[in-house]
Amino acid sequence: MLSSRSGLAFALISAVSFGMSGPIAKGLTDAGWSPESAVLARIVGGALLLVPIVLLVRRRALTAIRRAPAVVVTYGVIAVAGAQVCYFNAIQHLSVGVALMLEYLGPVLVIGWLWATTRRRPHPTTLIGVALAFGGALVVLDVFEGAVLDPIGVAWGLGAAVCLAFYFVISARQDDAVDPLVLSAGGLVVGSVVVAVAGAVGVVPLHASTTDVSLGGHVAPWWVAAAILAAVSGVLAYVFGIMGTRRLGASTASVVALLEVVCAVLSAWWLLGQTVSLTQIAGGAAILAGAAVVQSRRSVPPSPELVPVASTMA
Repeated sequence: MLSSRSGLAFALISAVSFGMSGPIAKGLTDAGWSPESAVLARIVGGALLLVPIVLLVRRRALTAIRRAPAVVVTYGVIAVAGAQVCYFNAIQHLSVGVALMLEYLGPVLVIGWLWATTRRRPHPTTLIGVALAFGGALVVLDVFEGAVLDPIGVAWGLGAAVCLAFYFVISARQDDAVDPLVLSAGGLVVGSVVVAVAGAVGVVPLHASTTDVSLGGHVAPWWVAAAILAAVSGVLAYVFGIMGTRRLGASTASVVALLEVVCAVLSAWWLLGQTVSLTQIAGGAAILAGAAVVQSRRSVPPSPELVPVASTMA
């Protein structure tokens, strides 16, 4: 029970941290940065902050990289860089709301993956919680307002969903588990290289500016905004995300992560002065209800997230 509560707390911290990335990054893009450059600043800065910490307090845990190098590399390529590249290519062809809707199909893919690999179908309570949370996300994002579905954008958006699902599945691994700090640091380093290479070959545009940034009614140097983005949405988001997912499991953590949508809206209201509608508040309540339903399933003995398929299949 204690592990479940701490996992929920970690997952919530991660959702808040990820949710703040959009409004902070928008401050940079309004100052002349490309969105991809803001992403690169986030993961490069995160790596620069986290690597020295790992060397100081988790040096022995670095041996896990030698035991499972593929885990760190694939985490960096797919979960960190892949999700970013796919999402930002998606919004070149789709509205931000539709692109996020497609990316947030990730929790559905996680449950499907667990069903396929464990041969256990999701419990009805889990499905109800997912439906509530995903429906709330659609309302908060207002995806139905003038939505246009471009096939290329949809393909990129679904790619982002696959990368997001991979993030939760690999973060939840307990066998040969790499320390969360080490996995986050290694993933950010690998992701930085991948996004930088993608920019160099023209897959994503990279350009920045030294113009001051406006955040929360205050003007700050660009490097202050970049440092906050790296510390909050680079370090805290990934480290606590892994810690929370290992305690909650991939399916529950992926549903709780939908609260990132609510956090993004509230952060935009706080930092950018954007309005929040009653409809969005109702959608946020639905996400909270869905996450609570899924989490409550874990506290009911024997609390499996998945229930066995009928024995007639044996």
